[in-house]
Amino acid sequence: MGKIRTLIVDDEPLARRGLRAHLAGAADVEVVAECGDGREAVRLIRELEPDLVFLDVQMPELDGFGVLREAAPARLPSVIFVTAYDQYALRAFEVHALDYLLKPFDAERFAEALARARAQIEREGLSEISLRLQSLIDGLRANQKYAERVVVKTAGRIFFLGVEEIDWVEAADNYVRVHAGRDSHLLRETMNSLEKRLDPALFLRVHRSAIVNVRRIKELHTLFRGEYEIILQDGTRLSTGRGYRDRLQELFGRAD
Repeated sequence: MGKIRTLIVDDEPLARRGLRAHLAGAADVEVVAECGDGREAVRLIRELEPDLVFLDVQMPELDGFGVLREAAPARLPSVIFVTAYDQYALRAFEVHALDYLLKPFDAERFAEALARARAQIEREGLSEISLRLQSLIDGLRANQKYAERVVVKTAGRIFFLGVEEIDWVEAADNYVRVHAGRDSHLLRETMNSLEKRLDPALFLRVHRSAIVNVRRIKELHTLFRGEYEIILQDGTRLSTGRGYRDRLQELFGRAD
């Protein structure tokens, strides 16, 4: 068997450097490329056909599962998921005998995952691995559920924020700013992708640049042309966009 051609995918440059450092001592591994977003990962998987991918699950725009969905039906590589994900996803990996590294991980756990990947590639070949990954994707799609928490990465640490703690979310260029009590957190994610992960019974898009937790709405004030001013429990004032007022009326009934 030749060298294991490896692709590193993580949206954090520091995490990518860490993975490269862990792989530096593996003489049978060749890192052929690295990237920081899902769209580029799909392109590289199709073009380079790597044997192994270290794949971050939590990425903006297109997450790790989305990468695999879009890369298929091309030959899928062996994958080691690098994740700070919830227990549901971890159980899914285990059911399909797929390995993962739970952030933060140490050198011993990394070496164990790499050894398993070597054995898997030698024993089964990539066609069998592709079938297992497709089964994982199908299972996650069939059991899709809304997020119970979001992953916040800041100042070299990772922590979880329960969605029930979120008051509202605002767009911030290519990021979103999540407001929770007196704190706010910048996430590298778009409004559209975050909106899809939040339960629409609890979170409402009221403007192209604002999502609110409906349980935090204190008052609605009618404005011109059927639009509303929303006042949250903490005093935050937001205005509905024209394309979003109907959703508010459906949820609360007409406030005129």
